[in-house]
This record gives sequence, C-alpha cells and structure tokens, in this order.
Amino acid sequence: MSWRLIEGDAELAEALAAHASATAVAVDTEFMRRNTYFPKVALVQLCFESEALLIDPLTLGNTQPLKDLLTDDRTVKVLHSASEDLEVFDHWLGVLPQPLFDTQRGAALLNRGFGLGYRALVLEHCDVDLPKGETRSDWLQRPLTQSQCEYAAQDVTYLLTVYRDLLAAAEQVGRVDWVLAEGADAVAAFGQSRSNYYRKIKSAWHLRPQQLAALESICQWREATAIKRDKPRGWIIDDKACLAIAKAMPASVRQLARATELPQGAVRRFGDALLGCVAECAERPDAECPAPLPEPLNSGQRNKLKALKARARAVAEGLDMAPEALLQAKDYELLLRESEGVAIHEPAHWWGWRETAAIQPLRQYLTREGAA
Repeated sequence: MSWRLIEGDAELAEALAAHASATAVAVDTEFMRRNTYFPKVALVQLCFESEALLIDPLTLGNTQPLKDLLTDDRTVKVLHSASEDLEVFDHWLGVLPQPLFDTQRGAALLNRGFGLGYRALVLEHCDVDLPKGETRSDWLQRPLTQSQCEYAAQDVTYLLTVYRDLLAAAEQVGRVDWVLAEGADAVAAFGQSRSNYYRKIKSAWHLRPQQLAALESICQWREATAIKRDKPRGWIIDDKACLAIAKAMPASVRQLARATELPQGAVRRFGDALLGCVAECAERPDAECPAPLPEPLNSGQRNKLKALKARARAVAEGLDMAPEALLQAKDYELLLRESEGVAIHEPAHWWGWRETAAIQPLRQYLTREGAA
C-alpha cells in the first residue's frame, strides 16, 4: 500500500476530505517523551482502504480537519493499545478518538491472547514479520528519513486487516458492542487517575484522616506543578517525599527539611507551597477528609481472593475469552471487600456487558461462599 507525507494545512484538508465517507480508519502516533510530563507529538499516521497518510504535526496551523475525523461518529477509529495515543491527542488536540476499536483489547475479548503486541497480531493475521528498526528513532528530527516513514506507515497499513478479521470474529459471537464498549470505557476513564493519584502511594493506608487529606492535597499540587512546568512528576518531588510530608505534617521549613530527604533547592522552591498543603488540612474535620484507604488483605482474605480469581477463570473459559480481559486485578479485591460489607465505588467498566457476564456471577459466588 502506498503512503504519502502530509505537510501543511491545505494538504491535510484535501487528503481527509477525499476519505470523508470512510467507515474506519487506522490511527497511530509517533511521539517523544524523555524529560517532559506530556508527550511531544512528532507524527500522526492514518490509513484508509487505499492509502496511508503520514501527517507532520510540526507543519500544521489548522488541525480542525483532524479533530473532526477523530470525533466523527460515522468513522470507527482503529488503534492498537491506545492509551499512549489517547494522551497524545488529548494534550495536542484536546479531543479523544471515538468510536474506538482497540485491536489489543479486541483480541483479548475474542481469546486470541492477552496483551498481544502489534507485531504479533500482524504476523498472525497478515503473515508479515514487521521490523523493529526505528523503534527508538528520533521522531522530532526533520526531515524524516525514508526508513522512518516506511516504518511509521507499516504501523497502520496492516492495522485495518487486523481490524477486519477481529470485527468479523466479533460479529460471529455478538461481541462488536463489547469491543466498542471497551474503547468507550478507555476514553471515559482517561485522566481520572491524575486526580486520585494519592490512592496509589504505598503505605498511605496507615495515615490518619488529616494526614491523608494532606497527601491528597500534596499530590494534587505536584500534579498541577508538573503539568505547568511540563516535567515528570517525580522531578518535582517523588512519592516517598509526598508520603513523608503527609506523615510529619510539618509547620515550618525546618520541620519540612527534617521530615524528608528533599534537596535544599527543592525545599527553597516548593517549601511554602507544601506547607500550605499541610496547613489547609491540619484542622480539617474527619468527615471532610478523604475516605480511609483499605488495609492490605489478611491471609484469610488473600485465600478468598485466590478462590475468587479461580472462579473468574472458569467464567472466562465459559465466555471463551482471555481471563485477564474479564476484569482488572484490582476489581477482584473490590468485589471481595464489597462482599464483606465495605461500601465501594463501582468502576464504570463494571457496567454494560461485564455486569451480566462477570460481575453478577461473581457476586453470586461470593454470596454463596459467605453463606456456606
């Protein structure tokens, strides 16, 4: 299949207008992220039935035609392992591709394997062994080499064939809506982890309410600072320092410096902001603090969790899908805690097909086990 490099607004508008009636388009991106919070978009690859387009974002002033394509409900956007591409489009264009068919998720739902890479799917469906030559290439260099362009084009030229094969298989078993729902869930969940990052920090469950509120505030401040400076969050302060500050609840720069291993430069730059995060939470009533984080599972709960996962594997076998595609690892702990009377917030991906195919059977299993 042929490809062409698109440079400039007029070329982009003309090329996309020629494919306005397409029902599906394969999409990929090349980007660089070494010392930044956000990925720096370097190339956008699209593939329609007849040709592949390599769009140079560094030459564009008007990206509206691309935004329109990515959000057109009439055209399915086909991506493989889309999470990083979602981040690229969200930061660069402020839109996310919808409707989204993720071939990696689709393969898992159809029991073709979990977490399969693009090369593996292309080898299986197209009998082509793709080269790895430009994987670590400098995609921001200009001009791009012929080798870079050919590599980038291959990332989308075979993707539509994989999509058509998976779509046909999904239609046979009535799972097209399931795969598209996976894409919709990925789009809906995008960015949520940023606001709840404090929940990921190990040992935070030890904290009392005001300390946990301080940790949440510190993490939110760090996220905003990392975004503003476009630097990795760990370059601002690391997780260990966030937790140490929340534990110590320092009231002065001297106490802050003693409580952490922060370099003096970081204390000077960020000390006032960090102390402000602590101060606003120090006297906060318990009822206004974040809900306590759950303690790690005890041995009895771990045994129950192991049995629950075994039951889930049987459910997945009955559905003929990869067990890992049924639920995420953290979902099993949520289900277990719910069965023990803990109030939980149901993730959005529990709704839809998973509610009847997985959640209800596993809840029933836990109810039976609890009554036994």
